[in-house]
Amino acid sequence: MLYAIIASDKAGSLPTRLSARPAHLERLRALQDAGRLILAGPHPAIDCEDPGEAGFSGSLIVAEFADLAAAQAWAAADPYTQVGVFAQVEVKPFRKVFPA
Repeated sequence: MLYAIIASDKAGSLPTRLSARPAHLERLRALQDAGRLILAGPHPAIDCEDPGEAGFSGSLIVAEFADLAAAQAWAAADPYTQVGVFAQVEVKPFRKVFPA
């Protein structure tokens, strides 16, 4: 089943986010290589593709996991979670409708 991982960044976490980014991307590539990643990316803090020093307000990942517990465990082990980038992480089931 698909699950959405919706995370909100802590204020001032951009330097921590940038330092943990390579490890975070490595885990996402593993999901992608396994054919389980639907989409992933950050929410820019301002209305701009590259927000620069404004940073990001959070992230969204939609991926396939065996169950909710597996999705929650994956999110808890993410480098961004481990180093304190996120103030809050919500994991919930997701049903893809479009594109078909």
